[in-house]
Amino acid sequence: MAGSRLLKSSAIVSAGTMTSRVLGLVRDVVMAAVLGATNAADAFYVAFKIPNFFRRLFAEGAFAQAFVPVLAEYKEEGGLAAVQALVNRVFMALGFSLFVVCTLALIAAPGITWLFASGFHQYPDKLALTTELIRITFPYLGFISLTAFAGGILNTYGRYAIPALTPVLLNLSLIGAAFWLTPYVPTPAHAFAWGVFIAGVAQLLFQAPFLVQLSLLPKPVWDWRHPGVTRILKLMAPAMLGVSVAQINLLLDTVLASWLEAGSVAWLYYSDRLVELPLGVIGIAIATVVLPSLSAEVAKKDDTAFRDSLHWATRIVLLLGVPAAVALAVLAVPILSTLFFYGAMTANDVTRSAHSLMAYSGGLVAFMLVKVLAPGFFSRQDMRTPVRIAIIALVANMVFNLILIWPLAHVGLALATTMSAWLNAGLLAAGLTKVGLFNPIALLRHPRTLGVLMASGAMAAVLWALMPGTQWWLDAELWGRVRALTALVVVGMLVYAVALLATGWRLRHLTRQ
Repeated sequence: MAGSRLLKSSAIVSAGTMTSRVLGLVRDVVMAAVLGATNAADAFYVAFKIPNFFRRLFAEGAFAQAFVPVLAEYKEEGGLAAVQALVNRVFMALGFSLFVVCTLALIAAPGITWLFASGFHQYPDKLALTTELIRITFPYLGFISLTAFAGGILNTYGRYAIPALTPVLLNLSLIGAAFWLTPYVPTPAHAFAWGVFIAGVAQLLFQAPFLVQLSLLPKPVWDWRHPGVTRILKLMAPAMLGVSVAQINLLLDTVLASWLEAGSVAWLYYSDRLVELPLGVIGIAIATVVLPSLSAEVAKKDDTAFRDSLHWATRIVLLLGVPAAVALAVLAVPILSTLFFYGAMTANDVTRSAHSLMAYSGGLVAFMLVKVLAPGFFSRQDMRTPVRIAIIALVANMVFNLILIWPLAHVGLALATTMSAWLNAGLLAAGLTKVGLFNPIALLRHPRTLGVLMASGAMAAVLWALMPGTQWWLDAELWGRVRALTALVVVGMLVYAVALLATGWRLRHLTRQ
């Protein structure tokens, strides 16, 4: 059964992603304790976000969405020799492009800092530090983009676990940098920057042996005229916006936040990182699995299987995403105070981050839906529709930002991102519905969906009733916060599970198409 196969594959990716994201939380706890919400923290987070933005825009965004459908087609129709020829040429084209981009970025680092953190001009030392850190972190883009290329090959051949586990190395590298590199560099921010660089190299080397097992280790071949390469390049340009609007919006938040009071960039970073945990474990994991599946169904011209896979993915997003969003909003202060409230972090940092986390959590389900619905177009090599939608959402986000930043400061930026994400998801759903490949009305009216909403509401009510007030979390000692938060999470999960059972949900519904 297709649903069972997709669920198993998603579970593998989710397990690897969960391991990475849990270590990511440990990493963020370490960084928060060392950096807090200081000028150095703002400088590092900007320097870290810029290559990550381009990674998601080009490598995991546009490139992956263009490369995987073409690779799946070559796999279905041409065999190993044809796939190897494509891989060799794409590797050379991608590697050369990345070398040029990274070289130019190192030269133009001051301009990049002005472009993405123009507000730092008020603090010359912070501006100079950001530029210095960008020169260290930017080569990460090259290494991680080639890692995404290797991961696309492995995913297409059903080897989901290795790409899902690879990000663990970034978290280990940054944690190690905090303990072992800090004494040898000018500031802790420099240590974290070098940790990012080292992680890029480690992640690429980690995946190489598994490509050897598939007999698909790339051998550089210069051939830009290869039909597969030209098709990928044509598909990539529009896909850059189509898949990465959420990332562009988050980067716009950083640019505008650089004009707000010191600490605003860090507050948005900490709250965004908590939203990224369920987004990665649920949304990105499902999207990673569903894209190769949808691409294969397009190659087989099986519209029924395509629609079933898309409905299954959306149903799982709602089942897991809605309670995650509710829990993040209700438990914002408990989570942030438990994870980050010590070292350089202050009570003000916790409450300010909690406000933006509540705003971001409202868009969590929309972020997940975009990850799942966009591949519905990319797998069919339809780039125009999601690009048009992406541009609409991007312009809307800019308007929302300018309207909301004045009364709500950094919280307004988070809320604007949430609003544009829902607009993006709604328009994607409407586009797929128009061509008969999606039926959101049926999904929303389904008793299982209503059950998710009712169970999430019950969970929220119980958590509100049991949760101590904000001041308690700021006054309590660390292990008291840990025990209280753990109890709330366990109770919330039990209430949600029992309420789901009461509304008719059963395990078999996870795999039924």
